Parts: sequence; structure tokens; C-alpha cells
Amino acid sequence: VRAQQELLPCQSLPKNLLFQLLGLSIATLSTVTHYGLHFTLLSNISLESNSYRVIHHAAFYFGICLSMTLILAALLSSAATVRESQCLTAMGFFCFALAFCGLIPAACWRYTHSTEVEDSMMDVYDLVYEEVRRNASSFRRHELTAIHETFLCCGKHSPFGDTANVEHKTCPSSQLHDAGQDCLQEIRNFLKKHMDFVSTLLGVTIGFTVYGMILTSFLWFSIHFSSNLERKGKYILR
Repeated sequence: VRAQQELLPCQSLPKNLLFQLLGLSIATLSTVTHYGLHFTLLSNISLESNSYRVIHHAAFYFGICLSMTLILAALLSSAATVRESQCLTAMGFFCFALAFCGLIPAACWRYTHSTEVEDSMMDVYDLVYEEVRRNASSFRRHELTAIHETFLCCGKHSPFGDTANVEHKTCPSSQLHDAGQDCLQEIRNFLKKHMDFVSTLLGVTIGFTVYGMILTSFLWFSIHFSSNLERKGKYILR
């Protein structure tokens, strides 16, 4: 029994380190998404119907809370392994379970609302573009120029057919001369790559979280039964 208990730290601590690295990866991705130029540029545009801003901030806070929960679960599990504490083990299991309860709705939302983020970003571009097209002297022209320079694109295919004036004033010269890419398509392509990476990280996190709950459960039962076996055969005279 004692030998089995001594093996638990050696087996569990490397796994807890992986959980901490996973939490740091989620925090890094959330920070890059929140402060990345491609995302902040569209989020900071002041529009009455900028639904992307809500998604932008919600994704950041969810990612930070999830990463903190995973890191806390890993630290509690490490402390429980070293101190052989059933209380700390139960708290670590609770943190893993809490993370799992947040991950499942997030994964469901990702697949049931797969186009919502994309649509909200393209709506922002559409509104800015149409406002500049109707009024060339609009202050939105600077915002549209910044979008074109960031996404390396130039305008969009419009049914009105009068976009040449807008593109000459807001597109980078390299994109204008080389018949630059449609911005709606560029936004779609950029976001697809990003969301594919997010989906992969979500799947890996769910798998590791389930594994963390199994690991902490096994640790709790190991500590519990080892403690009972140590007391077996010991009696107190009254």
C-alpha cells in the first residue's frame, strides 16, 4: 500500500503539468483573439448593431475563466497528490467538473452557431462599406481603409456596380493594382482558419478534462482506501 501511495506523485504530477500547459494555451489564445488587430479592428467600430463586439468580449472572458479553472484544478490535484489530501482531491475534481460543464455548452454553441461569428464580422464590414459608398467624405473611410490594409483585401462585389470610387480611395495601392481579393471572402477565410484551431483546442480540452475527472476520482479512492488499510488491525483499549 505504501509503495502504491509513493508512486502516485510520480504518475500524477507530470499529468498535472500538462493540464497547466493546456490552461495557459487557452489563456494565450483568448488574449491573442481579444487583442489581435484583425479582431479589435472590427470590434472597436462604433455601430448601433455591432453584434460582433458582444461575441468578441464574451469569448475572451469565457476563455480566461476556463483557463483559470483548469490551472486551479491542476494545482489542487498536485497539492492533493503530494499531501495525500482527500479534501484537495475533491476540490480538484470539482474544478475539472466545472470546466467540463462550461466546455460542453461552448462546443455545442460552436457547432450549432457555426456561422454567427462570421456573419457578425461581415455585417460590420458591409455597414462600413455601404456608408462610405453613400458618402465618400464619411469618417468611416479611415476605418474602411484600415480594414483593407489589415486583411490585405480590396472592396467587395456589389450589385450596384459603383464601387470603383470607394476602392480607389480606401484600398492599398498593391491590392488595387493587382485586383485585390474580395474582403468578405478574405474575412471568411481568415476566420475559418482561426475557428478550426479553436475547435481543435476545444476538443482536446474536453478530452483532457474528462481524463482529469477520472484521474482525481482514482486519486481520491486511492487515498481513501490506503488510509483505511493503514488503520486496519489497530485497536484502542478503552
